[in-house]
Amino acid sequence: MPTAIYIHIFGDNEITVWGLTGRERLHRMLQAKEDLAFADDVEKIPVSADVLFINANFLFDARVLSAVLGLDKKVALYSDEGCPAAIWTDGGYAPQLLRNLNSNKDQNYKFALLTISRIGLQDLKIDFQQNLKKKDPPYILPISEQNRTLLEQELFSGSYKGVTDLVTKWVWPVPAYWATHYCVRQGWQPNHVTYLSIVLAALAGLAFWTGFFGIGLLMGWFMTFLDTVDGKLARVTVTSSRIGDVLDHGLDIVHPPLWYIAWGAGLAGTQMAIPGLEIFMALMMLGYVGGRLCEGAFQFWLASFDMFIWQKLDSFNRLITARRNPNLIFLSYGWLIGRPDVGLYMVVFWHLISTAFLAWRVLTGWRAKKAEGSLKSWLQDIDPVRDREILAVRIFTRAPIDLRKPFPLA
Repeated sequence: MPTAIYIHIFGDNEITVWGLTGRERLHRMLQAKEDLAFADDVEKIPVSADVLFINANFLFDARVLSAVLGLDKKVALYSDEGCPAAIWTDGGYAPQLLRNLNSNKDQNYKFALLTISRIGLQDLKIDFQQNLKKKDPPYILPISEQNRTLLEQELFSGSYKGVTDLVTKWVWPVPAYWATHYCVRQGWQPNHVTYLSIVLAALAGLAFWTGFFGIGLLMGWFMTFLDTVDGKLARVTVTSSRIGDVLDHGLDIVHPPLWYIAWGAGLAGTQMAIPGLEIFMALMMLGYVGGRLCEGAFQFWLASFDMFIWQKLDSFNRLITARRNPNLIFLSYGWLIGRPDVGLYMVVFWHLISTAFLAWRVLTGWRAKKAEGSLKSWLQDIDPVRDREILAVRIFTRAPIDLRKPFPLA
């Protein structure tokens, strides 16, 4: 059984960012990791044990914490401001180190570690984020009342996927930011938002089924908005649960085709009823399931990453590919022009076109892997700072935070 690493959090900053102090956030970020033990009293740590001191006066990128946990021992990670953010030591030296830190509080700990090797962010090996389909610069940022709003913006923006649909990327960020703030103030959990999303998804489907397309669209769009909020709320407050994850992803997969079927049923008996609706819905399911299978096949057989971050073309395609939000645009257009049947025709045809394109990308990927031996994401070759002149980099990555000025939420 691996020996536990002891974590001691120092620093007395009580400023909250998204409702959490630096100490509370670090606890939440680290508690799910294996073989870690929190130590409030360093005197009780075994002499030979590895100990990691972490500074609660800083906001840490989760990738930075993971990289620090993988470092060789007896090294200190410093911020750009010249302050120690994380320090590796052992149980024998931990009490002395703590005394040094406490005696240097007024100097912001700058002179507490004269004998420990120093490294900076540039010395850490941090790759792109596969789960969020993006590559953003890592950070360690000082927490203060003056920059609290900017830190909240950074955490919120960092919780967004870099590669996603056009509505999520460009329409929802600002309202979702304020809605997430409201949820934090009210003490609502991400699962509360997810439960409301499930209710709205069911009610929207019922409205479509009974022909109340306008009301259904209103509830449907609000549901998609809440689907953005619950994920952002979970990430900025470091709050997650297995049931919440299952419900959120399960809902995303199940409800879109049921909405389209309900829409078609709602047209039945009207002058805009679709002839051969069963065959038409079968084509929709073929496109919907086929697209998901293409995505799964790419990641299972061809690469370890999502197909939408393989090449720049694939990332741009993700903005408009046949997922729920782009399809809701088609349905909304059909309703606005008084032809809800046209909206459904557009959804089905777009499913088939998108799936054909994804199938072509899988075939292209298979040929590339056969010729080159392996595939790599375009994100691996770029630097979000150095390559800002490249359109894809500007759209799908973010530049580092500048604490001197506000920055966009997406």
